[in-house]
Amino acid sequence: MRKLLNLELNRKTLEQFRNTKKAPFIIVLDNVRSQSNVGSIFRTADAFLTEAIYLCGITSTPPHREIQKTALGATASVSWKYFSKTSDAINELKEKEYKIIAVEQAEGSIALQDLHFENGRKYALVFGHEVNGVDQEIVNSCDLCVEIPQFGTKHSFNIAISVGIVLWELGRNLIPLPPSPRREGGNQQ
Repeated sequence: MRKLLNLELNRKTLEQFRNTKKAPFIIVLDNVRSQSNVGSIFRTADAFLTEAIYLCGITSTPPHREIQKTALGATASVSWKYFSKTSDAINELKEKEYKIIAVEQAEGSIALQDLHFENGRKYALVFGHEVNGVDQEIVNSCDLCVEIPQFGTKHSFNIAISVGIVLWELGRNLIPLPPSPRREGGNQQ
């Protein structure tokens, strides 16, 4: 097994990325305070071809040094929009017929692995403040809540980790993933 060189990763250029069909989901950040988390979320959104990120309330917007440090340029590839109130973002998404899903621990939430995704449906995923989560007013306006099962003592993931987990689950269900390439010297079954 040999570690691949950057040149072998088949990365898209910025122009190719912009012209690639995006996944049918938007990330909504409800008052996320950490600029490092925002940057990490941009980078993850790029990896999963996310349509856009809606930055709301106190959530910082690019360009910002702390965002750029973790985004590694993804603020140039991923579309984003700022809303002073998260409710305005939710209302816009509802008008565009997105299914609004709060990622939150709540009564009646659905475990992530039990959520059924519909092809042809557009989704907006709402992630909240690092300590307080998604504001209750916003939870009330969502179509449903999804929860990532956890088994330890903390019952809390960093928001950037939560975004990665949920986007992976959405992506593997809604984005046609190419087959894993066979690599020279790799395990070929």
